[in-house]
Amino acid sequence: MRTLMASVPGRPGRINQDFTGAVPGTAVLIDGAGIPGAEGLCRHGVAWYATRLGATLLGLLSLEPERGLTPLLATAIEQVTGEHRDTCAVTDPISPSATVAILRRSGDLVEYLVLGDTYVVLDRIDGPPLVVTDPREVVIAAPYQAALEAGADRETVLRELRAHRNQPGGFWLAKDDPLAAGEAITGSSPIAGLAGAALLSNGAAGIVDPLRLAGWPEVMSVLRSSGPDEIIRRVRAADATPDDATITVLGLA
Repeated sequence: MRTLMASVPGRPGRINQDFTGAVPGTAVLIDGAGIPGAEGLCRHGVAWYATRLGATLLGLLSLEPERGLTPLLATAIEQVTGEHRDTCAVTDPISPSATVAILRRSGDLVEYLVLGDTYVVLDRIDGPPLVVTDPREVVIAAPYQAALEAGADRETVLRELRAHRNQPGGFWLAKDDPLAAGEAITGSSPIAGLAGAALLSNGAAGIVDPLRLAGWPEVMSVLRSSGPDEIIRRVRAADATPDDATITVLGLA
């Protein structure tokens, strides 16, 4: 698969908490999540967790190409949790976590997995793009976002929101529990019907929602013609409070 990548932090000088990488036939995007001030819970931090999880996943995907995406993600979560369980409060609700997107070519199919509000977008030759994401955190977070806009204490609100994480009826992310992988959205599509694909963090996917600068057909067209940097440039020009933004574009021919 031909691959183009772009990733920028939300603000200059800030550590980018996204990770993306690819090996032949496979791409991974990780969007790290954490709360400022939680450094005492994990001495490594969110960027370390995202990078470690992404690198571990890529290694497992390369070594075990016949194994399913869900069990591979579960193994990666378990391995990374084991690396810092003895030094960090890995089970605390606000310790580092991440959303995950995986795309893998398998014979005549492309397989995908999404855990959390990262995006896999398949650019179909006939018909609109197939957009895969997990909306559960967005739905659950809506009243908490309203509370923040009304002036509530940010750390308190985020702690309350994070209490729904990896709980029945809540939303699911990669963190310390490998069983969270079983909540991922998975599927496959014949490669013959696709012009390409893309993985996006929610900071980059904001060009569609909430910024509404473009629809997904236009996004995929721009990615084909101008590459991921142009999409991120448009997001940055319009977003006063930008998040880390990462895009991996894949040609499937």
